[in-house]
Amino acid sequence: MSHALELAARHDAAGRHDEAVNALAKATGSGDVAATTELGKRLLTGDRAPYLPRDGAGLLADAARAGGVEATLRLACLSALGAHVAQSWPAALTLLAGAAALGSDEARGQLRVLAGREPDRARGEDWRDVARVVDVARWLTPPRGTALNEAPLVRHYADFVAAAACAWLIERAQHRLRRALIYSGTASGDIKHEMRTNSAAVCHLGHMDLVNVVVQYRVAAVCGVPVDNLEGPTVLHYAVGEQITDHTDFLNPRMANYAEELATRGERCFTLLTYLNDDYEGGETDFPVLGVRHKARRGDGLLFANALPSGERDPRSRHAGWPPTRGEKWVLSQFVRTRAVFNTPAENVA
Repeated sequence: MSHALELAARHDAAGRHDEAVNALAKATGSGDVAATTELGKRLLTGDRAPYLPRDGAGLLADAARAGGVEATLRLACLSALGAHVAQSWPAALTLLAGAAALGSDEARGQLRVLAGREPDRARGEDWRDVARVVDVARWLTPPRGTALNEAPLVRHYADFVAAAACAWLIERAQHRLRRALIYSGTASGDIKHEMRTNSAAVCHLGHMDLVNVVVQYRVAAVCGVPVDNLEGPTVLHYAVGEQITDHTDFLNPRMANYAEELATRGERCFTLLTYLNDDYEGGETDFPVLGVRHKARRGDGLLFANALPSGERDPRSRHAGWPPTRGEKWVLSQFVRTRAVFNTPAENVA
């Protein structure tokens, strides 16, 4: 860790986030690539810093040009999404291959998942050759779904995500799991509650990679919306006995802060769950009003509508995640909005 990062960490620990940003900015001016990367990440998401995403993206580009591996990885993700930089899959994959060539295990892992193979050293291949064979169109074209219920819509997608991608998403989320929270209007914030006892790892631009991104594009294609309408995804983990009881995913405008949220970012019109494993018992997704109870295989997707085509919230979408009775359950949860939400500070997305 560079001196600037150590100094910033001490300031953060004492709650002096402005001083942490100033320390990073001073080191950035001196050409410290690690500090430039950290400052870029903070400005990109408004994490303990002003929300200046274009400036953040620019700093990451500077650090990537200077050979910063982490900055290169973050810039690849931004390029794939078109977030604060021009959207380009070729640029994203070139950046990812560059990070892999610099020795990044994270970049190499993503390329293994996306391409389904490693470089053929006997043929003189390197990671750039692997990046060139990634079939982006295949990843972004979702399979046909099967309706489990028509109104409100509940639809099952077999093999929505490849097994290798499921394993990658679990591996990347494991170290970031925290007790899952619910929003409390009384407390005007997120709290622990017995209705939700599982753990979760929330993703934003500081955490996402190209595997996350291709899954988001598949979700957007299924729902017929731009990828900008997707919130940051969340990986959910349920140990034996952990659950989330009956609830709805739409936003209640009568709850504190949600009226403004709805006005600026729209309703959660869809939810898509991707089941990342299936080696557990119990753990069904239950829609009690609809009489639908679903147990998926690894890689399957489950899409359901939280609102009617008119935009009216549909209480029939009430659902629960039942507790596993053996093993552990992993799910990727993706909320889809009626308006663009992507390029917003992570902490301001409900």
